[in-house]
Amino acid sequence: MPRRTATMLASLLTLIALLCAGLLIPVPYAAMSPGPTYNTLGEHNGEQVLQISGHGTHKTSGHLNMTTVRVTGSEYRMNLFEAVHGWLADDEIVVPHDTLYPDDKTAEEVTQENAEEFSQSQESAKVAALKHLKIPVRSFTVVGSVRKGMPAEGKLHAGDVIKEVDGSPVRSTEDVSKLVTRHKPGEKVVFSIVPAKDAAQAEKSGKAPEGAVPVTITTTKAGPRENRAIVGIEAATDYIFPFRMDIRLADVGGPSAGLMFTLGLIDKLTPGPLTGGKFVAGTGTIDNEGLVGPIGGIQMKTIGARKKGAEYFLTPKENCATAAKDVPGGLTLVKVHTLDDAVKALDAIRAGKTSDLPRCTKG
Repeated sequence: MPRRTATMLASLLTLIALLCAGLLIPVPYAAMSPGPTYNTLGEHNGEQVLQISGHGTHKTSGHLNMTTVRVTGSEYRMNLFEAVHGWLADDEIVVPHDTLYPDDKTAEEVTQENAEEFSQSQESAKVAALKHLKIPVRSFTVVGSVRKGMPAEGKLHAGDVIKEVDGSPVRSTEDVSKLVTRHKPGEKVVFSIVPAKDAAQAEKSGKAPEGAVPVTITTTKAGPRENRAIVGIEAATDYIFPFRMDIRLADVGGPSAGLMFTLGLIDKLTPGPLTGGKFVAGTGTIDNEGLVGPIGGIQMKTIGARKKGAEYFLTPKENCATAAKDVPGGLTLVKVHTLDDAVKALDAIRAGKTSDLPRCTKG
C-alpha cells in the first residue's frame, strides 16, 4: 500500500474513532434551554392560573408571564458533541451536571425540593400581594422542619402550630429560639402545639388554629463546642388568608415565579389592567415582605419570553448584569429589587412613560 494511501487511511480511522468517542463517551455536563412561559392572568390546561373566591376580582388584559428553563434530566448523560453544540448555541447553556443535580442529593430529593420551593413561592406571593394592598393577614408560628436525630424528632412535626413555649406566648419565630435557649442542655422544655393536621383543617375553614396540646422535649447541645440548648427544629411563619387564592399550575418547580404570581394577584384584585394591555414577562423570587430575589438561567428565560412575544422583562436586580450581556432584540430589561419597584414599572409601561424605566446594564 502506498505511504500516502496508508496515511490517509490512518487519518480516516482516527477521525472515525474520534467521532465514535464523541458520540459514545459521556461528559459530566447538563444543558439548560428556554422553557415555556405561562400568563398568570390567563388559562393553562383549560383553567385559570390564578383563582380567587370570597373576594371581588376585576377584569385584566395583557400578559404577566412567568418564565421557565428546560433542563436535561438527572439520568441523561450528554456526549461530547452535544456539549460542544451547547457551548456554541445562542439558546442553550451547558453547565456542570452537579450544578443542577448535586452529588449529595438524589433525583427524587431535587424534585421534591423544587416542588417545596414552588409551593412556598405561591404562599409568599399571596402574602406579599395582600400586604401590598393593605389587606390584613393573620400569621402564626409553625414548625418549619425537624432535624433527623434531634430531640424533637417524632415529637414535633412540620406544620405543627407553636402557641407557647413553657407557658410563654409565641408571636414570632424569634420567640421560639429565645425561649428554648433559656434552658441548659439536658433540661426539659414544654411546647404547646396544635398538631399540623388540625391546623390545616382550621386553615381551610379560615379559622385560627385551636386545641393546643403540651409536648415535653429534652434539650441538647447545639454542637460539640457550643453549649446552647436546642431541640432541633426550624420555626417558620404561616398565614391564614381572608379569602381563598389558588394557583393552578402543575409540572413547574422552584421559587422563581414568585414575583409574577404576586403581580397577577394584585392585577386581579385591583380595578384597571395593571399592564395596560402590554405583554410583560419576568422572573424573580419573592419573600413575604415583597423583596425580589435572583434566579438561575436568566438568559434562557429572556429568550423564551421574547419568543413568546414579550416586550418588557422584569429582571431581579442581581441578575441584571448577566441578562444585559445578550438581550434578545425587541425586549426591554427592567430592573426591579422590590415588589413596589415592579408595580411602579408597570405603572410607567401602562402610561407609556417607558423612558422612565430603570433598565439593566452590563456594568
